[in-house]
Amino acid sequence: MNPPGGSGGSSPRDDRAPNDQWFTCLPSCQTQVPCGTGRHTVRWEAGSLVLPSHPDIEGELVLAALGGDRPRCVDLAQAWARHADDLSVLAIGPRGPDDRITVDWEDVLAADQTGTAVYSGSYLPTRSTPMRLASPSGPTLARAGARQRQMQAEQLKSQQRRNDVLSLLALGYGFQVRLIGQVAAAHAARGGEEQAGSGPALIAAITGRLAPVAEEWLGIDPDQVEVDLHAARSWGASELSGYGRDRRLRLSLPAGWLARVWACGLARVGRHLVVGVLEPGWPRARVLGLRSPGAQPEPLDVHADPDGPADVPHWEV
Repeated sequence: MNPPGGSGGSSPRDDRAPNDQWFTCLPSCQTQVPCGTGRHTVRWEAGSLVLPSHPDIEGELVLAALGGDRPRCVDLAQAWARHADDLSVLAIGPRGPDDRITVDWEDVLAADQTGTAVYSGSYLPTRSTPMRLASPSGPTLARAGARQRQMQAEQLKSQQRRNDVLSLLALGYGFQVRLIGQVAAAHAARGGEEQAGSGPALIAAITGRLAPVAEEWLGIDPDQVEVDLHAARSWGASELSGYGRDRRLRLSLPAGWLARVWACGLARVGRHLVVGVLEPGWPRARVLGLRSPGAQPEPLDVHADPDGPADVPHWEV
């Protein structure tokens, strides 16, 4: 999109690949999770989960496979890896600091104990009585057995996904935002048809998170914000048109905006809507900011309070 009065290719470029250390503008964050008989620290830093209490994860997985206890911290790290490019995370996760999703570890433990049993790290459905097959024998019995195994596998997969999502949400807002950033960066890095397939989910995710920021920026109704994806690495264009109910703010942004800008807490700095990052860093960075729709974005030197809350960085010009 390059509407009349919009701004586009002549603006400064953000030439880094969308997934090239998108997290550089984010500080580390950490939380405590129940693990074994105590609580352990789980830390996010430089785009990865770190488990200080589990330096030998592979060894612990071997022990779990032999019948030992499986540490919850290790389960969390594996759940994070399973969902690192899961587009549904973009629909489940928060839209901003005022949209907190609160899940505590009691909820997770209740999910573990309801309808599942954990054995050597595998989630197995629990039943009060064994399932009986009504089929007499032969091919009919074989087909019924295959169908039963398929249903059990689907049930197991669904249950594991539910437990994964609850556990990841229980890590708190800072981790939720960083996981959204990781998923968005993974899909932004893909080109052509592969990115086109994830386009609708990315557009919905960006729109849902940009709209409340635009409301603060312009006072526009969030439902009047429209977004499309800009194919290039540089940012695209902006336009404000219409009046009253027909008022529309249209923005064209690269897929990586969700990771490099929103997830880093940079979507709005002062009076500017940030549309790109020129020089990432913590706690200082250089970004591209729009003072008003249709204007050319301008480079801004921004800084964050390194002693402020790590889950929601606050930036100022």
